[in-house]
Amino acid sequence: MKIYKTITGMREFINKEEGSIGFVPTMGYLHQGHLALVEKARQENDLVIVSIFVNPTQFGVGEDYEEYPRDLKRDTKLAETGGADAVFAPSVDEIYNPDHGTVVKIEGITENLCASSRPGFFEGICTIVSKLFNIINPDRAYFGQKDAQQVLVVKKLVAELNFAVEIRTIPIVREADGLAVSSRNQYLNDEERESATVLYRALELAEEIINEGERRVEVVKEKISSLIKEETDNIDYIEIVKQNSLKNLSEIKGSVLIALAVYIGQTRLIDNLMLEV
Repeated sequence: MKIYKTITGMREFINKEEGSIGFVPTMGYLHQGHLALVEKARQENDLVIVSIFVNPTQFGVGEDYEEYPRDLKRDTKLAETGGADAVFAPSVDEIYNPDHGTVVKIEGITENLCASSRPGFFEGICTIVSKLFNIINPDRAYFGQKDAQQVLVVKKLVAELNFAVEIRTIPIVREADGLAVSSRNQYLNDEERESATVLYRALELAEEIINEGERRVEVVKEKISSLIKEETDNIDYIEIVKQNSLKNLSEIKGSVLIALAVYIGQTRLIDNLMLEV
């Protein structure tokens, strides 16, 4: 497997190859969720490229950019084991020049959920994804459903800026106890790790309540909020919205996304569930 740290080197490699390109953008510290993306890309493409780049523009003031886990040697071994042909691992200076001033901003689905508490987050996502798509020029790019809002934002980005790339989404990969796999899970101590399962238990409770016939958004939100508060009072958001637009619902019906962001200790975790009602 090849490892490239410059845009020039990455492009030279791509230009020598033939066939379809599957691209898996990551911030590193790979886990089973990332490897599921790599595996799917391997099944559907001739060439698989994984990027490893902790993008500073999607972190806000006081967030964990400096502490975010990094281990390139570990990640490249995992990427190779998963079936990647090349890893693109540029430095910040390679991606953003010192007077960088171009930002890609999308409106319409970036006003709620994660955007509410992380100003500038999706501008950072859209900017780095645009740059990576221009560098890699993939046929297909792979994202995990755990980041449901991000997936919708990227799809809108591709459609409105006419990128010639198909966005493929892979279901959430979970631990045996239901916790969605995440690079940030490694921040949790043993007690917090046990408490973190409340996110998935809350989603299961919401599904159960809805399946029993409850259609009032506030009633479902209150019940799952009460469950989460048994483990933590620090809830960023609990939202029940339309899947494709993220617009608020007055009644639970149609294609529904139930999305959570919760702090367990100092660690912010997200999870979601998609339902047809």
